[in-house]
Amino acid sequence: MLAGDRDGGLDFGTLTAFSKQLAEVKALGVDIGLVIGGGNIIRGGTSSELAGIDRVSADYMGMLATLINALAFQNALEQQGVDTRVLTAIKMEQLAEPYIKRRATRHLEKGRVVILAGGTGNPYFTTDTAAALRAIEIEADVVIKGTKVDGVYDSDPMENPEAKRYERLTFSEVLNQGLRVMDATAISLCMENNLPILVFNLTEGNGNNLIRVVRGEDVGTIVS
Repeated sequence: MLAGDRDGGLDFGTLTAFSKQLAEVKALGVDIGLVIGGGNIIRGGTSSELAGIDRVSADYMGMLATLINALAFQNALEQQGVDTRVLTAIKMEQLAEPYIKRRATRHLEKGRVVILAGGTGNPYFTTDTAAALRAIEIEADVVIKGTKVDGVYDSDPMENPEAKRYERLTFSEVLNQGLRVMDATAISLCMENNLPILVFNLTEGNGNNLIRVVRGEDVGTIVS
């Protein structure tokens, strides 16, 4: 998402546009924990498969990429007047605070946007799983996943123009049908903790889709 129309790297125009949406959501009084991936820089699993890099090393490279994105997002949000803190599962005291649940909760109580980097701090776990885990830890009301499609479909809408979009799904339906919402570990975590997931297109709606989601408008797909 952060690469914009480019093949990779950071598109700062896209970063600014997303930050403006988050600033508007924050102004509505919503507490935000923002989990950042690193796919625009490197994907651990893909790098392991295509380049032959050891999977553990590749996953750690991916986790480091999330910190680069988190620092970029922090700067972009603060340009919008939003107070932020970056917390990372991999300790880098010069760049960010180490992730501690109580610290994250305290920052949220003080009205800051908490940017959560470094995944879970462990290889073999995706950003999806990190998002589910952190959401449970900070007692979030919902996991909102911004993607490039406007919800969950029964097949890939990029390949099948007849693909059907679901408005609502249960966790069991997602797991049983193998729908690509989040990975199975993340779905299972959310199911066990009764934490709903909302999947929507972050780039549509003239840059207002996130605000529409938070206001409860009929956007995307809800898994609960």
